[in-house]
Parts: sequence; structure tokens; C-alpha cells
Amino acid sequence: MVPIIELRGAIPFGVALGLSPGTAMLASILGNVIPLPFIVVYIRRIFLWMRRRLPKLNSLVDKMEKKAHLKGAKVTRYKYLGLTIFVAIPLPGTGGWTGALVAAFLDMPLRKAVPALFSGVAIAGCVVTFLTYVVQVTIL
Repeated sequence: MVPIIELRGAIPFGVALGLSPGTAMLASILGNVIPLPFIVVYIRRIFLWMRRRLPKLNSLVDKMEKKAHLKGAKVTRYKYLGLTIFVAIPLPGTGGWTGALVAAFLDMPLRKAVPALFSGVAIAGCVVTFLTYVVQVTIL
């Protein structure tokens, strides 16, 4: 699981390897949501540590923080519903990991951010699984 691809690539890849769409979806959703609470809680500390210990990565940290703030502007208006919708859109840069980064930088409490993130990932998983199934049936 990589942050840019997340389940949007994992589900079609799993189906291509012979997994059923449901199994691929379940595995992808679980793999996607496991790191989310840790990202929400620890990402700011990790970025601070990176700035102090690995100054060569400052530009990467700046880029990630800028991305979180830009994406956060879209989420701020609708709070947790906005976070769910943001994560549910199956496009690159809108997944669970970015959503968790946004939640961390908007100081959303973990107990409210995690259900929104999990819901968004589940919705995205269903959408991607449906699209994968349609493509698979069309090709075969």
C-alpha cells in the first residue's frame, strides 16, 4: 500500500492477480485504514522530528504541509462530512492518507476524524470495486 495509489490501485491489482472483487476490496480497505489513526495522532511530531534530524527533507515536509492546508480548505466548510466526501472521491490525492493528514492539520479530534475517514475509505472502496467489476465484465 502506497500513499498515492492506496486502494484505488490495490483493488484492480488484487482482482488482476485472481482475487475476487469482494476479497480485494476488504483487504484494500483494511490495509488503507490501519495507518489512519496513527497519521492523525503522530504526523505533526514526525514532521517536526524530520525537520530537526533530517534537514534535507525540509522541502518534502513543506510540500506535504502545503498539500494538507490546501486540501483542508475544501474540508473546513463541512467538517467531518467534508472529510468523508473528500476521502470517498476515488481520485489521486484524495484518499485516506491525505484525509488523515488534513484531519491532523485541522486539529480534528481523533474520535470524530476516524469514523469520517473510515467511512470515506469504505465508500471509495465500494466505488472502485464496482468500477473494477464493470471493467472486468466488459473485458471478459
